[in-house]
Amino acid sequence: MTSIKGRSVFGSIARGKLTFYHRDEFIINKIKVSDPELEYKKYVKAKNAALVELGELYDRARLSVGEGDAQIFVIHQMLITDEQYDSSIRTKILDEHFNADYAVASTSRSFAEMLAQMDSEYMQSRAADVKDVSNRLLRHILNCADKLPILRENAIICTGDLMPSETLLMDKTKIKGFCTRSGSVNSHTAILAKNLGIPAIVNVGAELSDEYEGKEAVLDGYSGTLYIEPDEHTLRQLEYKEAVEGRKKELLTRLKGRKNITRDGHEIKIYANILNSEELELAVKNDAGGIGLFRTEFMCFDRPAFPDEDFQFYTYRKALEAMEGKEVIIGTYDIGADKIPDCADMSAERNPSMGCRGIRFCLERESIFKTQLRALYRASVYGQLSILLPMVIDVSEILRVKELIVQVKAELIKEGKKFADNVKLGAMIETPAAVMTSDIIAKEVDFFNIGTNDLEQFTFALDRQNPCYDRVSPKNHRALLRMIKMVCDNAHANGIKAGICGEIAGDPTLTEIFLELDVDMLSVVPSRVLPLRKAVRSISLKDPKKAENDLKLFL
Repeated sequence: MTSIKGRSVFGSIARGKLTFYHRDEFIINKIKVSDPELEYKKYVKAKNAALVELGELYDRARLSVGEGDAQIFVIHQMLITDEQYDSSIRTKILDEHFNADYAVASTSRSFAEMLAQMDSEYMQSRAADVKDVSNRLLRHILNCADKLPILRENAIICTGDLMPSETLLMDKTKIKGFCTRSGSVNSHTAILAKNLGIPAIVNVGAELSDEYEGKEAVLDGYSGTLYIEPDEHTLRQLEYKEAVEGRKKELLTRLKGRKNITRDGHEIKIYANILNSEELELAVKNDAGGIGLFRTEFMCFDRPAFPDEDFQFYTYRKALEAMEGKEVIIGTYDIGADKIPDCADMSAERNPSMGCRGIRFCLERESIFKTQLRALYRASVYGQLSILLPMVIDVSEILRVKELIVQVKAELIKEGKKFADNVKLGAMIETPAAVMTSDIIAKEVDFFNIGTNDLEQFTFALDRQNPCYDRVSPKNHRALLRMIKMVCDNAHANGIKAGICGEIAGDPTLTEIFLELDVDMLSVVPSRVLPLRKAVRSISLKDPKKAENDLKLFL
């Protein structure tokens, strides 16, 4: 038996045969060209083709692992179009007269080396993204086909490091685990493996040799150890560990149907965020108390036109019926920023994250918006529907939406179509403007959902996808938590509830703080529902001195 130690990415145990993957290495020659303009056109053509591919990969990833992790491929698009990266390649071709493949390869090497030498592990892991992007460009320049391994059943993929696109494109039905010689637990590939539920170990080093090809192995994702041809004693130990961890997961499932209530009687709702029918099934499976945010804009991708009223009606009806009377909060289209489907036909904006998006888009395209409202109200008779308006900045937007709702109801009545009278209307609080006027907005809506993802980046003046984000953003969330407190106070003063549906809602280190701030609901990815319920049930808020000290740390 041989054991090799690495770093764990996803805690689980996998059994299978080691399958080594070696990507094609490009042979790059440094050549002075006589026609740099022609060479530059070759590069531009490759860049455009790569951008199209990355867009397709984004759409595939969005459906399989969710919008958050699909952002990997948005980042890759940003890298390809990065001014410094593009300028370096352009200079090497047009000014120095080098061939396009050498210009890309040398620029990639320089950028990757610079990132690898940084102190931040997060920044070091971005070197893999630069290599992935550059390999994609080189493949188009050199007219090479994309190559992926031919997988046997129950394969444990072994390689130097995996590019994010390779992780996504491999046939996951045949893969039991990943094991890489290098790589980081912060790499996009590691994140993808975790969210796909595939056990993975990174950074095992040179001991992972090709001589082990085809050998039986067990990958222990809990300890970060790969056992090659394990002996009977090791197998028994791993079986015992798997049984223990399985019992822990089973204990979580016993929380299904129980209230999310602290030891001293403080209750909070725990809902799930979803964006498709697969995630709806996971929300039901994990016993979510409701749907805290159904992102409808993703229905618009891969379509020549916006989905019609009937398609939307049946989609919303399915979600309402599946939740069997539990609240389902459906967000109206949050189109804009990095979520612009082709059918939106939007002109390019210099900074789309701060441009025409969310409720602004809907109010500019009233016919599209009214079609969505009609579908929502028609579906409302099949469950407990609440409608959420994204990117609100002023109460005037709420008032205009209410006027449109009156029009929609009148049309449905005239057509003899039923709708529920108890549909709630909420505002997504994700801009500083909405925070500061939340006392006014609260008088016109039935609830608040605090969208912390966008609120964070607008508050810190830093894009959440920026490589510097982890290094620069405040670790104690103080400014954000003060905003949450203000929103909750204004909501409760006006007799409405306030929840959080951003990423930090699932952060267990903040759960007690959220309870102390009197947040009414936390909405998280479906897999976090039961762990968060367990965390809530372990907390007691009886000690006022401790609560006061906790809040002082943050507020």
